[in-house]
Amino acid sequence: MKYIVCENPNHFSIREGKEPDFTPGNAVLRVKQVGICGTDLHAFKGNQPFFSYPRILGHELATEILEIGQNNIGLSKGDKVVIMPYINCQDCVSCRAGKSNCCQKLNVFGVHVDGGMQEVISLPDRLLIPANELSHDEITIVEPLAIGAHALRRAGTKKGDNVVVMGCGPIGIGIIQLAKYIGATVIAIDINDYRLDLVSKKFNIDLAINALQSPVEKIKEFTGGNLAQTVFDATGSKQAIEGGINYMSHGGSFVLVGLFKGELAFQHPIIHAKETTIICSRNATREDFDFVIKVLREGNFNTGAYITKHVPFEKILSDFDTWASPDSKEVKVVAVL
Repeated sequence: MKYIVCENPNHFSIREGKEPDFTPGNAVLRVKQVGICGTDLHAFKGNQPFFSYPRILGHELATEILEIGQNNIGLSKGDKVVIMPYINCQDCVSCRAGKSNCCQKLNVFGVHVDGGMQEVISLPDRLLIPANELSHDEITIVEPLAIGAHALRRAGTKKGDNVVVMGCGPIGIGIIQLAKYIGATVIAIDINDYRLDLVSKKFNIDLAINALQSPVEKIKEFTGGNLAQTVFDATGSKQAIEGGINYMSHGGSFVLVGLFKGELAFQHPIIHAKETTIICSRNATREDFDFVIKVLREGNFNTGAYITKHVPFEKILSDFDTWASPDSKEVKVVAVL
């Protein structure tokens, strides 16, 4: 079988290898599509924390079962499945508390261990979710949307809330669309006017603001001076994160979804005066995946606007650097095997 490996920053190669054998408790899966995510792009550019090379990337996958043993999920050969790529130990304090997303020994498929940029893979069947009623495109985007769903659940976002989402990339757009589904009023902030125009036209936001054009004053005007109950950072930018607290109302929450590789600083009197709740949101749990699948089944996500390009698998070798560019207009690129 063919697979693509990131040998070191800025370098992919394609190789031939042996398909994985079936082992009890695992499923052998045919990879149909691979979504390219921010983690993959950062890894390619050498900016991904907790990462080593060489590594087979890819964890946003649409797959079909080639072989599976007896299981309690009702899965059979030929079924389409969503993969939860978070391989947890099932035994640490966080796993026992139902927080498998932040397991102390967590291995993320395609990050800490080799992932899905290959024709056939094997994973524990406990990480599979039946998805025969979804298209391959919908299955591919469940995982990044689940990250947004987890952030919203962590924040307790509810109908009628004013929320600010900083960053209109794939994770930010997921938070935006799912917050709208919940019934929140959504303000999107970015420095990229193309992305702001996209979320305004395709994802039904209530207000788009360029971060370089007096965002605090515009948010105050829009909310009657109250600002936002919750601010979500989906940029991973130090400057954005440290400034995001200014968009948050007194008694509000600040949710860090993007990951910055370094130290952050806040003025303590400012965050103290607002009695700020700062929340970190990492990965997702089964509950978040099920929520996203429900939204997709109902037809309440604009999958066609979210996936902006389909490419043949081998295009990863030649075009990845273009997708990693800050000037790229792609939201979600999907490689088709």
